[in-house]
Amino acid sequence: MARADRLERMDRRREEAEDEYTDALISALKVTAAGQWGLFGHTRDKTHVAKAKPLLAELEDLAHEIADLRKRLDLEPFALHAEFLAARGPVNSHAVGEPKQAQAWLARLEQDQ
Repeated sequence: MARADRLERMDRRREEAEDEYTDALISALKVTAAGQWGLFGHTRDKTHVAKAKPLLAELEDLAHEIADLRKRLDLEPFALHAEFLAARGPVNSHAVGEPKQAQAWLARLEQDQ
């Protein structure tokens, strides 16, 4: 019974961490949609990178906790973080800017909730 209780507590913490991650991502996306670049890594501007660093650090910390919990619970990796990581990085000059990309992500996340 103790093992079942421990697994249940661990799963509840996973759900809480995933909710925290989603909330943190939404907050970061709102900042980006308002015009602050750096979240998606489309620019090498040091000012933009520095402003986005705390947002990314919070997401990374939560993602590591979630990954650990999911591994211990024998669950699939956290898809939202994987999708976010796939959306980051340099893009060609014709790609949508980070604020528009953030708006599209916000619309999708709101639709999913």
